[in-house]
Amino acid sequence: MLVAGNWKMNTDIKAAVELASAVVEAVGDSGKVGVAVCPPYISLSSVNDVLSGSKSKIKLGAQTMHHQEKGAFTGEVSASMLVSVGCSYVILGHSERRQYFGETDQGVNNKIFMALSCGLTPIVCVGETLSEREGGNEQSVVESQVQEALQDVEIEKASQLVVAYEPVWAIGTGLTATPEQAQEMHAFIRTLLVEQYDNIGNKIHILYGGSMKPANALELMQNKDVDGGLIGGASLKAPDFAAIVEAAKSV
Repeated sequence: MLVAGNWKMNTDIKAAVELASAVVEAVGDSGKVGVAVCPPYISLSSVNDVLSGSKSKIKLGAQTMHHQEKGAFTGEVSASMLVSVGCSYVILGHSERRQYFGETDQGVNNKIFMALSCGLTPIVCVGETLSEREGGNEQSVVESQVQEALQDVEIEKASQLVVAYEPVWAIGTGLTATPEQAQEMHAFIRTLLVEQYDNIGNKIHILYGGSMKPANALELMQNKDVDGGLIGGASLKAPDFAAIVEAAKSV
């Protein structure tokens, strides 16, 4: 199980440090559940100080990165920069990056290679919009995203991947996929991963990223192919985030 908090564009440095400290205290011993928090760029170093200065096993992650090692890319951050500040994870291809910043599956693919080469674990996001689901195209959309994003990623690297299924229609809308809908899509993604990576595909974490909250976390994670959550709004409240981690521990 893995529970990762995506803080998005929230918290200044002071608030990020306070939230990280509260998360460390609230989560306590996460047991066998992997836990990560992904604050904004400006707070990565300060949050890393909080995490590394505690006995917590909580890891640091970033919300995106550039696919090049370095260069004239004003405003961008490279994988090696993220490693240097203490990151273990990086979220790639989040639906909001796709929607607002034009990220493509090919771009995500390029970023995956760079992340893996620097020792970062990519959390690769895929998922369909409401219109795509209503049109009956949810599986074809997700299949294309998975296959294009993971194109040419060798089996030797596959165990370092994490996939997050985001039903885009359930992010920030108050809607949530039913446990049955979540399992159906996670199982479909699992099939794609096994087709590409044989038995290693069974070991790749597939997170649910569509408005997971304390109230629905356990029911969602009890599904066979739901291996944790990529948490948005609930990750900004330490007690809620800790409750989700606790749910993961009980599965």
